[in-house]
Amino acid sequence: MTGALMQAEDLHMRFGGVTAVSGVSLTLERGEIRCIIGPNGAGKSTLFNMLAGTQRPISGSIRFEDRDLIGLPLHKFAALGIARKFQVPSLFSTMSVYDNLVVARPAGGGSEDEAIHVGGMLETLGLTGDAGVAAAELPHGQKQWLEIGMALMSRPKLLLLDEPTAGMTSDETHRTVDLIAGLREAMTIVVIEHDMNFVRALACPTTVMHQGRVIASGPFSDIERDHTVRDVYLGRQ
Repeated sequence: MTGALMQAEDLHMRFGGVTAVSGVSLTLERGEIRCIIGPNGAGKSTLFNMLAGTQRPISGSIRFEDRDLIGLPLHKFAALGIARKFQVPSLFSTMSVYDNLVVARPAGGGSEDEAIHVGGMLETLGLTGDAGVAAAELPHGQKQWLEIGMALMSRPKLLLLDEPTAGMTSDETHRTVDLIAGLREAMTIVVIEHDMNFVRALACPTTVMHQGRVIASGPFSDIERDHTVRDVYLGRQ
């Protein structure tokens, strides 16, 4: 897959007198994995909110497969193939892992297709042996994977992940790198993350935000040597 999937141009968002995002442009290619990093308050989550349709920018444009998204209702974003996982897992805690995936699946399709799709997702997530376990009983890292799986059940074209490794062990973080990298051919993935070991291991194009603006963008190997980025963010790690 090649070519632009989403193009955001000159996005602006303010909350009262506070400018959260100022003049941000971002092009996401088909099959691309991209990380967005920056200090707290940099505007990363606000940018995600605009890309996912939960907040409308006060100015700027967002096009997805050359379709204008500005002003569309939230369910249209999902219908077009945009899925998001939030930082804190939001699962049906008393339901099994299997049933959490079932309820996340879009309507339509027969029971045989459901079983095949859910079975494949369990294998992808490494949760086949936990299919009958209640979501509340999973360790934190597996809860994160399950919610990623729930987002994947709609077969999105664009997956937005907000700090997917927050609270994970080192081993869980490495497994998450493998999980995300394995999805590269099927969709475009954008990740907000603070764990620089994770970002380094993912080795993908990285955009750095600070005070609502993009201050650097490129391969992470270049980003972590950038003096400005080190001064405002990486030097604090």
